[in-house]
Amino acid sequence: MAISKKKKEELVAQYNQWVLENNALILTHYKGISVNDLEELRRDTREIGAGFHIIKNTLMKIAFEEASLDFDDNQFTNDTAFGFAAENMPSLAKTIVEFAEDSDFIEFKVGYLNGERISAGKIKALAKVPPLPILRAQLLSTLLAPATKLVRTLSEPGRQIAGVLKAYSEQDAATETA
Repeated sequence: MAISKKKKEELVAQYNQWVLENNALILTHYKGISVNDLEELRRDTREIGAGFHIIKNTLMKIAFEEASLDFDDNQFTNDTAFGFAAENMPSLAKTIVEFAEDSDFIEFKVGYLNGERISAGKIKALAKVPPLPILRAQLLSTLLAPATKLVRTLSEPGRQIAGVLKAYSEQDAATETA
């Protein structure tokens, strides 16, 4: 079924909006995916504040040209689906990688992180990065470790003296009751 010129313009505008408003873009090849599986993947990406849609290659190529993104014509061959996120690229990559590992329907073509092109291997590596809250907690614990050690070191002599005094007081109390 042919798409009208007006509908094509609307799709290009939508694609262009996705490309320009999102820092994380992933192009995938899909084959043999069922509607239920596709809806499950879309739901999973929506839960993390991202999106995943099947696209028209020629129209997405126009959107990439308008956004001045570096691309290869091979990216826009076969059946292409497009994942995008404004933030949190690791979560988007992890969601799609986990889905791809559980099924044989998705293959990675290329990704873009802040306008820079990244390979399929880097997308898979990015999927292994912990979520942002965990990264923040790890950084905070690393930054606080020296201060925590300093506080322990400074408080240790006082704690030892208190322990000795307590032992003497308990010993005196035991000798008075005996």
